[in-house]
Amino acid sequence: MSDQQVQASTTLSLKGRTALVTGAASGLGKRIAEVFGDAGANVVVADLRQADAQATADEIARKGVKTLGIAMDVTSEQAVDDGFAQVQKQLGAVDILVSNAGIQIVAPIQDFTFANWKKLLAVHLDGGFLTSRAAVRQMIASGRGGSIIFMGSVHSKEASKLKSPYVTAKHGLEGLAKVIAKEGAAHNIRSNVICPGFVRTPLVEKQIPEQAQELGISEADVIKNVMLKDTVDGEFTTVDDIAQAALTFAAWPSNALTGQSLVVSHGWFMQ
Repeated sequence: MSDQQVQASTTLSLKGRTALVTGAASGLGKRIAEVFGDAGANVVVADLRQADAQATADEIARKGVKTLGIAMDVTSEQAVDDGFAQVQKQLGAVDILVSNAGIQIVAPIQDFTFANWKKLLAVHLDGGFLTSRAAVRQMIASGRGGSIIFMGSVHSKEASKLKSPYVTAKHGLEGLAKVIAKEGAAHNIRSNVICPGFVRTPLVEKQIPEQAQELGISEADVIKNVMLKDTVDGEFTTVDDIAQAALTFAAWPSNALTGQSLVVSHGWFMQ
């Protein structure tokens, strides 16, 4: 982490707020949860496996903040509502939600099974809806408002081959965020989307050999000529880049940025 990133983390404060991050046991979600802990937030780590969520929560607790690790299948209405109820009971109402949980399946559309289409949309869109609905309910009841952040993608703006449901889902999250921004304004609830380029997380690592096989090219060519070809410097976006963007949205003091998306991609897709 650079000196500038450390300074940003210490300048923007989330002290006294409770943040819930889904898919937070690894990758982007874990780094966001860590940075939120550095900024003073009480952090809820939500992931599919209780053990994984608790292990990350225990790590973040060493920063001197309250933490909670919970199992949450974001595609299950019951699991999401039960998880938020547990947070309410143990840490109070959620002030910040990062809807980050996601999966990836790649295939040409003619070979894409309907089951895999539904599976991917369920995680991204159903999960985004169910967790944001639960968060909005708590934010309204608390009277404090809050911040909802969806993990979009450059694919919220741009298409790529082999990713029909993923691109569809990421476009859909932008629409959901804009509706929440309009409906939430009366309750001081902000809503935003972060749109990363390729970040070398386990989710992206898995795609490299898959795309190499589907496109009939080498893994090196997938990285250079598919994933990073439209960046300005041929560099992957980092987990710290995304975590700092999340911190900025979460700590922003007004509605000035609500409803907006931020592309963090080393120049791949410029708005």
